Amino acid sequence: MSNTVTLLINGEQIGVAGGTTILQAARLLDIDIPTLCHDDELEDRAQCRLCVVEIDGRPRLEPACATQVAEGMTVSTDSETTLAARRMTLELLLSEHPQSCPTRARGGECNLCDYADDYGIRAPAFGYGSETEDIRENSFISRNAAACILCSKCARACEQVQGVGELGFMGRGIGVTARPAVGKTLEQTECEMCGNCVVVCPTGALRATGPPGRADAKVRTTCGYCGVGCQFDLNVRAGRVVGVTTEPDNPVNGKWLCVKGRFGYEFIHHPERLTAPLIRRGDRLEPASWDEALGAVASRLAEIKAANGPDAIGFMSSSRCTNEENYLVQKLARAVIGTNNVDQCART
Repeated sequence: MSNTVTLLINGEQIGVAGGTTILQAARLLDIDIPTLCHDDELEDRAQCRLCVVEIDGRPRLEPACATQVAEGMTVSTDSETTLAARRMTLELLLSEHPQSCPTRARGGECNLCDYADDYGIRAPAFGYGSETEDIRENSFISRNAAACILCSKCARACEQVQGVGELGFMGRGIGVTARPAVGKTLEQTECEMCGNCVVVCPTGALRATGPPGRADAKVRTTCGYCGVGCQFDLNVRAGRVVGVTTEPDNPVNGKWLCVKGRFGYEFIHHPERLTAPLIRRGDRLEPASWDEALGAVASRLAEIKAANGPDAIGFMSSSRCTNEENYLVQKLARAVIGTNNVDQCART
């Protein structure tokens, strides 16, 4: 049973439950502490050291994401010592980051560059890193090693959320990279290509291979691939869906998705996608109105039932339908046709 701990953060008193981190307590006071490696749904490793704060009576700065509060603690998140340490951390990270950030060049968001702007870093003391090209890891994900800051969020998401664990740190010293073991590409591993590593990457070192650039609009919708009910935002540009993104406030899935939900949107604009009912006339399938198509189905079902009985007919429903639609399918089968031959693809 947790007790209440009282502390001061930037002169403001707050009481929080024991076990709360300084970062969590500061956010309750709307105090912003920058961080690159923290995620509310992943275990903290305190790797980026950008969230360091000054605590009275302690000889060194402590990472706010991994330091728990203590009774009577006095914390400063914006002292000169703290701000200088953060600027130094940013300059060290930028020394391995391309000056022409590949993520921003594609119209994306890079948290590292955003923080550099916030802290007024225009010309890092140690210069910038080298430019590198994107490496296409598989059909859905590209990687740019120069943009990686070794925050391990991709590896933690792969292990702790997806339960696969195919990403980790490979190499030694300055040659360390975040990637699969023994030189494999993601396509050569048990990677499920869910793209959750892309979602948590703070610099765009891992990105979806869809068209570059920002969306004109985002439309919240529910995934139609199964019955779980995951939600996501369709990214629309010039009237076309160009990608899928997620937000933590989605009630079922948060920001996580499977490969189908995140990358299976290209069928929307496929030239062979059916957009109207078709009725076979002779050897051809020809477009028809919904009334005409439904009338043809009803007429044929009645003919089969009259000739061979109701059990000559079977109904197959889909997990892409809502629960209410699936209920109506089985009611049609049992109450109207008179058969219990009902199945559904999610049964297995």
